[in-house]
Amino acid sequence: MFIGVPKEIKNNEFRVGMTPTSVREVVARGHKVVVETNAGIGIGCTDEDYIKVGATIAQTAEEIFASAEMIVKVKEPQPVECKMLREGQLLFTYLHLAPDPTQTELLQESGCTAIAYETITDAKGGLPLLAPMSEVAGRMSIQVGAVALQKANGGLGTLLGGVPGVAPGKVVVIGGGVVGLNAARMAIGLGADVTVLDRSLPRLAYIDDVFGPRLKTQYATIDATEELVLQADLVVGAVLVPGAAAPKLIKKAQLSQMKPGAVLVDVAIDQGGCFETSKATTHAEPTYVVDDIVHYCVANMPGAVARTSTFALNNATLPFTLALADKGWKQACADDAHLLNGLNVHAGQITYEAVSEALGKEFADPKSFIG
Repeated sequence: MFIGVPKEIKNNEFRVGMTPTSVREVVARGHKVVVETNAGIGIGCTDEDYIKVGATIAQTAEEIFASAEMIVKVKEPQPVECKMLREGQLLFTYLHLAPDPTQTELLQESGCTAIAYETITDAKGGLPLLAPMSEVAGRMSIQVGAVALQKANGGLGTLLGGVPGVAPGKVVVIGGGVVGLNAARMAIGLGADVTVLDRSLPRLAYIDDVFGPRLKTQYATIDATEELVLQADLVVGAVLVPGAAAPKLIKKAQLSQMKPGAVLVDVAIDQGGCFETSKATTHAEPTYVVDDIVHYCVANMPGAVARTSTFALNNATLPFTLALADKGWKQACADDAHLLNGLNVHAGQITYEAVSEALGKEFADPKSFIG
């Protein structure tokens, strides 16, 4: 198969779809790879690094989209990229379609087949291609939240770890999944007062076993969530409904009751955000203020630590990239029901039910395309 790796063009996105290590694995299986010039520069990988492992270099994205059978990216295609996709072409990347009708319609119009990293599953019910970026984003949420809390950045001026004689900052993590677990780990490491909210008692029990008395857990009722959020210095929104729009857990009316200068970090912003006042921001302008509450809603948080993120992502995506290249998408999905769960769009039709429900579009059963 002929695989194309364009340079990411989203604001301050420095990751790349394939590392030289991944390219070498694919080329060793007899496939061709073309990489856009300087696509890997943001992770410290030069064109020469890709050439050494068997890739060819294209000068423009247009060359790649025009020739490659499969496009491997990181972030969702921007409108200009969607318009370069063509019928029968395979796109393998993060999509996050539920809150993005424009991208969805452009992908439908292109006639391409789009497999989303974030909806591929595993035997344990997890999301193996979302997990590494969730780990990064969860750890970053405390890092960026601590910076946003600084007075010069609009925050309350609270040091999360406190000092002798001064209480530490209160951190509330809504959601005990991969993001929440990693956020809690970092917040505890800084010495903060940490509470994790979730509606899964087994998950709360697991978190309690992992961290013991170093953090508190609480069942996420509306009352408990509101009480804790109103006392918090930093709130991390870490709730995920696979493939669907994130639920709105903090309403605008509640902001005026929070501590002025408190910080909300919305890690669910890719799926529309879990705070009513959330709107996607970029690394260039990461925060904004509503009712004296600082919002951090960067939609590609892991892009800030592009090298770590890209290598972590490729560790997870490479087996699926190889399967798609070796077998073609239909056979690969027929052989692996978990990969089939990644199919979101095919030949103009929506093939992931949560996306069709979120956007009010007709759903086409993905199994009907692989028989």
